[in-house]
Amino acid sequence: MSAAFTHAGAGTPAARWRAHPARAALPPLDLTAHARVVVVAAHPDDESLGAGGLTALAHRTGIAVTLVVATAGEHSHPRSPTTAPAELARRRGEESRAAWRALGPTEDPLLLGLEDGDLAAHQDDLTTRLVREVGDGRRTLLVAPWRHDGHPDHEAAGRAAAAAARRTGADLVEYPVWFWHWGDPDAAPWNDLVALRLEPEDVVRKARAIASHRTQVAPLSPAPGDETLLGPDLLAHFAAEDHLELLVRQPAVDDALDREHAEHEEPWDVDRRWYERRKRDLVLAALPRERFGAALEVGCSTGALAAALAPRCDALVALDSSPAALARAEARLRDLDGVRTVLADVPAGWPQGRFDLVVLSEVLYFLSPRDVEAVADRVAAAVAEDGVVVLCHWRHDVDGWVLDGPGAQRLLLERLTLPVAARYVDRDVEVVVLAAPGTMPDPTA
Repeated sequence: MSAAFTHAGAGTPAARWRAHPARAALPPLDLTAHARVVVVAAHPDDESLGAGGLTALAHRTGIAVTLVVATAGEHSHPRSPTTAPAELARRRGEESRAAWRALGPTEDPLLLGLEDGDLAAHQDDLTTRLVREVGDGRRTLLVAPWRHDGHPDHEAAGRAAAAAARRTGADLVEYPVWFWHWGDPDAAPWNDLVALRLEPEDVVRKARAIASHRTQVAPLSPAPGDETLLGPDLLAHFAAEDHLELLVRQPAVDDALDREHAEHEEPWDVDRRWYERRKRDLVLAALPRERFGAALEVGCSTGALAAALAPRCDALVALDSSPAALARAEARLRDLDGVRTVLADVPAGWPQGRFDLVVLSEVLYFLSPRDVEAVADRVAAAVAEDGVVVLCHWRHDVDGWVLDGPGAQRLLLERLTLPVAARYVDRDVEVVVLAAPGTMPDPTA
């Protein structure tokens, strides 16, 4: 879907996009379900162009709105003979604040100052900052550049926001900017587009915000290299003549853990690190029975714990969402009887069946608060009446996700009514065994 980025030429006329018959049939975007909106921009001006109307409408209707700008846009004019990157960054920061006030919010944007033109190298840092800003994303709408916009910085910001949406549980919509310039209306992803209807006041505020970005909508000087970047042909796409702002709604994806497994054969060195080996021994020692029938491990990674559990289970499902991790787990587990690997996300991909043992080790903090609660519901429905649930987690900070181990466990236990049958806690690790009263074995038998 994406094309090589260029702002040269007139591009696709805005009139062609507005005349396309699919535009009139787009489903509406409803903001009323959200208490907060967090807007992400790769550069100062992206948010005014792509989501200025949404910002104005949200603020006008009492929804709290925050802006996070990843870069200062200091390299927008790389051949300028009059304005150095540091000066351009300063001016664009001032323009960003003025534009944001023109849209209505009074709180200054959060300007991160990541490197303009190389945002992909800082994508994980941006994801972490967005997760920190959003927190528990329930009732939050995250608005970001489209992941297929054609500009590498826009696409990196979009990927970072998509990952943050997965980690926080926020809803996600994305705004194209340069796609309107290079895209073909007949090949557009109309099934993924939604339309936000603006009031005249919102349209006026959006126009004022765009005009505030003087370094982009007007030349820096008459000298070559200081030309206008956002010319009339491009700006026509954002005039909202029909009072609509179009956004993309596509599933949020977070591939950080899969990339970690793809880049490192064993990211956590589970076979050699003392913490990992000791943790497995603690989990095995905490199991209240010598043997279980059907068992499930959620988040098996490369299969080290599954390999240790398998001899104590008649059948074991080892599940993970990372293809790279699961490929290594399959290699480790292939000679063990009764073990089946499953590639799936939870809670949506929770496997069918009832289980005598469910193990959730080092996985809950990689889920959003909303998904932890949903996993609790899945566990409650899947564990046998006399079944056992084992929780295990690292007790230190987990950077880049909303929850740490203790916080994720508390959230799950608030939702899951199985009582705690046993608990082990030290500085680094906690292991908790959940089981219904009367299901623990008689030690004298």
